[in-house]
Amino acid sequence: MSRPFFSTQLEGVATYWRIFRSDGVTLGFTSHNRPLTFDGITHRAAPGMLPSAIRRTARLERDSVEVQGILSHDAISEADLESGRYGDARVTIGLVDWENLDRAALFQGTLGNVSSEDNGFVAELRSAKAALEADFVPRTSPTCRAAFCDAACRLNPSFYTRLAKVTAVDVEDNMVSFAGLQQGSDYLQGTVRWIDGPHAGAAMQVVDHGAGGFVLDLPLSVTLAAGHRAIVRQGCDHTIDTCAGRFGNAVNFQGEPFLPGNDLLTRYPTSSS
Repeated sequence: MSRPFFSTQLEGVATYWRIFRSDGVTLGFTSHNRPLTFDGITHRAAPGMLPSAIRRTARLERDSVEVQGILSHDAISEADLESGRYGDARVTIGLVDWENLDRAALFQGTLGNVSSEDNGFVAELRSAKAALEADFVPRTSPTCRAAFCDAACRLNPSFYTRLAKVTAVDVEDNMVSFAGLQQGSDYLQGTVRWIDGPHAGAAMQVVDHGAGGFVLDLPLSVTLAAGHRAIVRQGCDHTIDTCAGRFGNAVNFQGEPFLPGNDLLTRYPTSSS
């Protein structure tokens, strides 16, 4: 902050918001009645956005943030929200002097759950302190806790990832097929990250497969057509049988498939035992 705000009774101060989506799109808004450009970002005028309270403390619990109307601007479409483009997006809220563009960030965090309400949208804002609430102690589980091809899994993702083009789309069944990819179970629970087309930058998960292609977890646009490209990665069901039999990677399995469960405590001897 280059100077203290609200040190005098009359100041030209507005609130600004920035949303950094995971697909690379950045959106900026301000409560001023005209757009403001600073830090290389044009903040669109959105006087209807109502900041009510931002509370910051030195304690470890997450800071509370209340902002109404932050997702009601025309630049934020219902289709983008439903497709998950705003999932875990980074958010910055601050103050700016609209005359000399002096500014100060008051809140930095991520966008949480987004829900529809009264013809608008309500979003949960999570401060950076929310990371302190995460439990980093691994819990035992019969399935693998590692993400497929991550640092714990240690499989090379290039062996299981393909750049493919769409050959057919069935919007009614939310199904898409790709050239050169067998529509088999290897891609079940896999990911499809779109490079171009209406879903460019978005990632979807394969939830089912059939003769007609892959069924994805998010709605497909009616403008998706043959020729659009995506990076398609195979999936894993995180079981020891798949890890050992299909990938030969049991040495890196991040689970305890043979650990007795709670049912062991309820067992009792029988005549056959």
